[in-house]
Amino acid sequence: MSKEIVINDIGLETRIAILENRELVEIIYERDFSEQIVGNIYKGRVESVLPGMQAAFIDIGLEKNVFLHAKDLTSVVGEKGFRIEEVIRVGQEILVQITKEALGTKGPRGTCKLSLAGRYLVLMNSKRHVGVSRRIDNNSERKRLKSIAYEILPEDKGLIVRTVAAYKDEEELKKDLNFLLNLWEEIEEEASKDKAPSLIYKSLNSVKQVIRDKFTSEIDKLIIDNKKDYHQAMKILEHISPELESRVYYYNHPKPIFDYYNIEEEIKGLLKRKVPLNCGGYIIIDNTEALTAIDVNTGSYVGKDNLEDTVVKTNLEAAKEIAKQLRLRDIGGIIIIDFIDMKVDEDRELILDTLRAELDKDKTKSNILGLTKLGLVEMTRKNEREGVGEFLQQECPYCQGTGTILSEDTIFLETIRQIKEIFWQSRAEAILLEVHPKIASRLIGVSGKNLEKLEKELHRDIYIMGNKELHLEDTNILKVGSNSEIESIAKPLNTGKRLNLKVEERHMNNLDDGIARLNGYIIDILEGGALVGQRVRVEIIEVKKTYAIAKVIKVIDY
Repeated sequence: MSKEIVINDIGLETRIAILENRELVEIIYERDFSEQIVGNIYKGRVESVLPGMQAAFIDIGLEKNVFLHAKDLTSVVGEKGFRIEEVIRVGQEILVQITKEALGTKGPRGTCKLSLAGRYLVLMNSKRHVGVSRRIDNNSERKRLKSIAYEILPEDKGLIVRTVAAYKDEEELKKDLNFLLNLWEEIEEEASKDKAPSLIYKSLNSVKQVIRDKFTSEIDKLIIDNKKDYHQAMKILEHISPELESRVYYYNHPKPIFDYYNIEEEIKGLLKRKVPLNCGGYIIIDNTEALTAIDVNTGSYVGKDNLEDTVVKTNLEAAKEIAKQLRLRDIGGIIIIDFIDMKVDEDRELILDTLRAELDKDKTKSNILGLTKLGLVEMTRKNEREGVGEFLQQECPYCQGTGTILSEDTIFLETIRQIKEIFWQSRAEAILLEVHPKIASRLIGVSGKNLEKLEKELHRDIYIMGNKELHLEDTNILKVGSNSEIESIAKPLNTGKRLNLKVEERHMNNLDDGIARLNGYIIDILEGGALVGQRVRVEIIEVKKTYAIAKVIKVIDY
């Protein structure tokens, strides 16, 4: 089976796809403007202690406080059987590591059991203990690694030996441990100097984490379309796994890398409720705040033999697809699966065994609890961050939250990709597109910086018109052609032109100014922020590519 990692980095967003036989099995997102904090270590201050919940809330300087349960304090107090109010107090400074991102209305979750991951080892501030990855199944190798770990381990620390450490010699493990011990000393030194709340240690970005944790000898290729990321990967591998450097490739082709590997289409499928099965059946995936419900249906599949065989075959395929979708969509928390009802106990066990075997391929921990009296499968999957659906979508403003649409961030980035694809297919000098004003604002950026950067990268001219009547997700390509013909359409005004306009809203970045539109063309009315809803006569004083600037001559009505 071929395994590849494909990295797409457009600067504002990094997407990492893991493929098995050219089929997407995992997708990782990271955005510059949406910081992820799992793995970060903070020096926090205890904000409140709740004896009834046996928990505390820790101020780390972010919008939401960190939830800390008593069971995550054991490495600090060194014993079990205590009450949280006996060991920490309000105002106390404490080191916490983030284990779970803030999700919905809930803040992040943290622990005082700090850990630092290296290539082969994980160092912990616990009592002296060694654990070996359960994925190393050779007993003699497990014993060898455990023996080495105990020999090199300091008295006051714990170690976990990672899967990639299998058959590595003692020198390599020592080198990794020394790196982690030096990093630990730096963290302790930083924590002794800084006042709470403050960030003490920032975890690696997604590209570095994938190279450290996922790019092993099992991976045939690592393909990267960003030169900076490519050189960074080569530099890291030079130190940790030089034998893998020959498997890293820089993708330098005009066709977008995710289109080349057909990943873009697969991502779109992850946002759909209905997932078809090869047999003709399908599964429905519904996410709620409390749990995820998955329903299995035979659909058009009627089978060749009897009904029971049809049901079992559909359920078997569904079990494999459900495990795949949980990993792909990064669904966590409580999961309830409604397989098609089966009469024979052996068939039920076969389905559960298949589901367990498929879930074992997923590195995120899951637990199948069994069948309820209604025949529903209960299971849980570790929930560390937002799933793909929550990350890419937001509540729909058109239906008051009863459904979802793509988020503004996602539409903004998708539009950039669409523009790049059009220019890849055409030699045209310029493009004129019409989008919702919120997306137009993101594309243009403050003082036009986003648009300027994109034009410089593509060596083409981009003209943008905002239309508030458009659905947020809609993008209309009005014209692709020469710069002169598009400019005549995109700039409908000249300096000195006077006209009557209605001030529609305040300027997003300068509330003193107002915004009006002429056939989608934005007009920035100086000092018009206080005149929202009124009609004014203005004079155009400057015409730019994406908007014009005007001054108020007089207010027409009140």
